[in-house]
Amino acid sequence: MAKSDSKPARQMLPMPDLFHEHEAVGNGARIVAGIDEAGRGPLAGPVVAAAVVLDPDNIPPGLNDSKKLNEERREALFEQIITSAQVGFCAAPVEVIDRLNILGATLWAMCHALDALPVRPDVALIDGNHVPKGLSCRGQFVIGGDGKSLSIAAASIVAKVVRDRMCKIMDCGHPHYSFGQHKGYGTALHLEALSAHGPSEMHRMSFAPVLAARR
Repeated sequence: MAKSDSKPARQMLPMPDLFHEHEAVGNGARIVAGIDEAGRGPLAGPVVAAAVVLDPDNIPPGLNDSKKLNEERREALFEQIITSAQVGFCAAPVEVIDRLNILGATLWAMCHALDALPVRPDVALIDGNHVPKGLSCRGQFVIGGDGKSLSIAAASIVAKVVRDRMCKIMDCGHPHYSFGQHKGYGTALHLEALSAHGPSEMHRMSFAPVLAARR
C-alpha cells in the first residue's frame, strides 16, 4: 500500500457556546448569568468574582476561558463585554479570605457579584463544582464552565482583568513586592520579596508561605 503524504488534520479545540444557557431557557429561565472567579491561588490580594448576562444578539466574538487568552486579548474583550452585557463583580479582600478560607471567600464574592448585576437572573451558571449558599437565584455548577459556557467565559475575563488591575494598584503602594508582575502568585520573585520584607497587609496570612515569612 502506498504511503500517504497527507498530514492529519489538526484537531480544533472546543470553544464555549450557549448550550447551557439555551438549556436553562428551555427550562423556563428568562435571564441567565455566568459566574466565575480569579485569584484563588495567589498569596496576596483579593479573590474576584464576576457575573455576566450576555446579550444574545451582541456577543463579542472570541470569548473563551481567560487563561487561554493573552493580556492584550483579555483587555480588548473586557471592554467589549462591559459595553454589550450586564456585568457585576465583587472582590473579597484578604480579611474575608483569612476569615472564611479561600473557598468560602470565593463563594461569598460570587453571591455579591450576582447581586451587583443591574438585572435579576433566574439562573446562574457557575464555574466549578459548588453552588454558593445564599445565592439570590437558582444556581447550576458547570465543571470546566469557562471553556464550555460563553456567559461563564465572559465572567472569567471580567474577573481576571479586574483583579489584574487591582494588583497593579497594589504594586504602586508596595513596589518592593512586584505585585504588578506576578499578580500575587507564589513565584520565586514573590517568595524572595516575602523573605526579605515579610508579609504586607495585602498578604493572605492564612496561607502557609505567608505564615512562614512572618517575623
